[in-house]
Amino acid sequence: MNQELSPSARKVQEALQILGMSLQVVELPGSTRTAVEAAQAVGCQVGQIVKSIIFKAKRSQRAILVIASGPNRVDERRIERLIGEPLGKADADFVREQTGFVIGGVPPLGHAHSLETFIDQDLLQYDILWAAAGTPHAVFQLTPGDLLRMADGQVIDVKQENSSQPS
Repeated sequence: MNQELSPSARKVQEALQILGMSLQVVELPGSTRTAVEAAQAVGCQVGQIVKSIIFKAKRSQRAILVIASGPNRVDERRIERLIGEPLGKADADFVREQTGFVIGGVPPLGHAHSLETFIDQDLLQYDILWAAAGTPHAVFQLTPGDLLRMADGQVIDVKQENSSQPS
């Protein structure tokens, strides 16, 4: 294991190893906080970036993880219908408490608590994906099959449709 990794990135590397995955976390000099920054840093399409977004269910106060393709904006109403309650915004403290990671570095695995998870079907079209690995500078390469195995979530269409169509 790479001892040079920061503690949060090392935690992700250890979670991968626990699952028996030989995927390698790397820390980059540039930021990977946004999907565009991450794609530029690793040299891939924005769609290949795995965004792990935490929402807070308003009534139950539980964390909901939506794993979305880089350019996709999550259709929160669709998620609300699936979980049966309204969604609220998760602040930085809530995200850290529920996942153990900071916003911009939340990986698709290794969270502090078990999270109800939804995976964007658009991610499955790519051969190679890149996901955050615990910090806004750490990533790891994976396949859609790896993602499905580690995230153990429901695959759905998460993206908002174009608002140009009549309602």
